[in-house]
Amino acid sequence: MVKICYMNVERLRILRELAGRGTVGAVATAMSLTPSAVSQQLKLLAKEAGVALLEPDGRRLRLTDAGTALVLRADEVLGALDRAAAEMASYSASPRGRVRVALFPSGAALLLPGVLDRLRDSGTRIEASDEDLPASAVPALLADYDVVLTHRDDRAHPTTAPRIEVLALMREPIDLVLPPEHVLASQNSVDLRQLADEQWISVRGGFPVDDVLLSVAAATGVQPRVVQRINDFRVTEELVARGHGVALLPRYAVVHPSLVRLPLRGVRAGRVYELATRPGARKLPAVAAVVGAFKSEAAHVHENP
Repeated sequence: MVKICYMNVERLRILRELAGRGTVGAVATAMSLTPSAVSQQLKLLAKEAGVALLEPDGRRLRLTDAGTALVLRADEVLGALDRAAAEMASYSASPRGRVRVALFPSGAALLLPGVLDRLRDSGTRIEASDEDLPASAVPALLADYDVVLTHRDDRAHPTTAPRIEVLALMREPIDLVLPPEHVLASQNSVDLRQLADEQWISVRGGFPVDDVLLSVAAATGVQPRVVQRINDFRVTEELVARGHGVALLPRYAVVHPSLVRLPLRGVRAGRVYELATRPGARKLPAVAAVVGAFKSEAAHVHENP
C-alpha cells in the first residue's frame, strides 16, 4: 500500500522562500515570523515529506537534493493556487491585483511611464521599485518581485538560472558620447582606435555598459583608461559635457542637450532588455497583463526612437 504524503501549503511557501532568500533569518523577516517559527515549520514539513529537506552548511542550512526537488514542486503547487485565486477574482468585480516589478533605473525611465499608461484602466496595479543590480541578481530579486526588468550586453548569453523564465524584450544600441568641442564630434561614426588616448567614464563592473566597453576593447585591441565609474547616467552626461572624459551610453538614455552621440564603427554595441518571472507566473492574468504592456511599450520605443 502506497503511503500518501499531505504537505501543508504554507510550509511549502516557507521552503520556497528559503530557497530564494538563503537564510532562515531572511525568511522570518520577509514573512513576519520569528526564526524559531520558521525552523519549526521546516521541521514539520520534513516530517510530512518523510525525508530530510535541509542539511547543515557551516552556520547556515542548505537544501538537500530532496529539498531542491520539493522546491520545484512547490513552485508548481503555489503557482496553481495563485492562478486559481486570479481566476476566481475574474468572476467578481474586484481588481485583477497588484504586480510587484523591479526595474533598473534607465530602463524604468524609458518604459515604465508608457507601461503605466497602458495599464491605467486594466484593474492591474504595478508596484514598481528601482533596483540597480546586474542580471546575476535576478534569482534573488524574484524572492520579492513578480517581474524583474534587467539588462545585459548583447554579446552575453541570455540570462538563465533554475526556477526563472526569461523573455527577451528589446535591444538598445549603445553609442559613444562626446562633448560638442571634441575633435571627433563632427564625424558620423567613430572607430575605438581613435579614442586610444582618451579618459573614459564607465559604470561599475558587471553592468552591461561596462561589459560592452570590455567587449569592444577585446575586438579592437584598445584598452580603455577608465578614470571614473558612475552608475547614474545623468552624472556621466554632466562629466562628459564638462570635458572630464568620454563614455558609452545607451542610445535612449541620453538626454543632455549639448552632447554629441556617435555610433561605434565596425563593432556591434548594445544591451538587451529582459523580463524575468518565476515559472508559470505569466499564466496569472495580472502578470500576463504587465508583461504584455512591457512588450507593447518596447515595440513602440523601437518604432519611435
